[in-house]
Amino acid sequence: MKKDGHIHTPFCPHGSSDELRSYVYKAVAQGFEEISFTEHAPLPPSFKDPTPLKDSAMKVSEMELYIEQIEKVKKEFQKEVKINVGLEVDYINEYEEETRHFLNTYGPYLDDSLLSVHFLNKEDSFYCLDYSAEEFEHIITKFGSVEEVYKAYFKAVASSVKADLGSYKPKRIGHITLVHKFQKKFPCEVSFQNEVLHILNEVKNRNLELDYNAAGFHKPLCQEAYPSKEVVALAQQKNIPLVYGSDAHCAKDVGQSYTKLFER
Repeated sequence: MKKDGHIHTPFCPHGSSDELRSYVYKAVAQGFEEISFTEHAPLPPSFKDPTPLKDSAMKVSEMELYIEQIEKVKKEFQKEVKINVGLEVDYINEYEEETRHFLNTYGPYLDDSLLSVHFLNKEDSFYCLDYSAEEFEHIITKFGSVEEVYKAYFKAVASSVKADLGSYKPKRIGHITLVHKFQKKFPCEVSFQNEVLHILNEVKNRNLELDYNAAGFHKPLCQEAYPSKEVVALAQQKNIPLVYGSDAHCAKDVGQSYTKLFER
């Protein structure tokens, strides 16, 4: 089944105002049989968004309307495409209990979700890993080196895979090499293959999936998918399911680079 399992919505504060229907029309036109709307879930109540505009995620007060609107298009297009109500949930170290509570509340209404790492902590402060090249450079300064940033990222991803977030924990791990987003400007000389293998083994042991995220192809300082082709090969050796995700934040990006990833 041709599926795009990672699509954002007009509820994204840093995305576009494109209507839900426009995403669906784009998916149907490309022959997708299934799509998942996976908006950035509200951050834990006690967590302070470290981004300048505080626009990393939707507000919890929007959740009811979010679910309602997706259910509406789900019914409207039921003959054309299977539409899933989903979320991209942030794994944030030390905020597991609040995340578990959120999932216990809204998990029953979800069909499909991702668990992703965007925030890294150092000395009681959090930083948004993928915000900008300038912020990534600042993070390098705080952590001491590019290698230390990578080390912290893969440690956080491993923790996300192993975390006990309850029965509604997402079954798919988002963009596990997102740390590569600015690699053309800030290359890392260490492969971290052992850390990646550890993550893949934990994913396999828990029968989870990986988000095969095309967005990195369209980031000029990355130019590869998340995960990279080397990691994809390792995942395939372990028969770990890879689910294509456009990570579209506007309708025109639905299905981006699908052919490059799956129809070679």
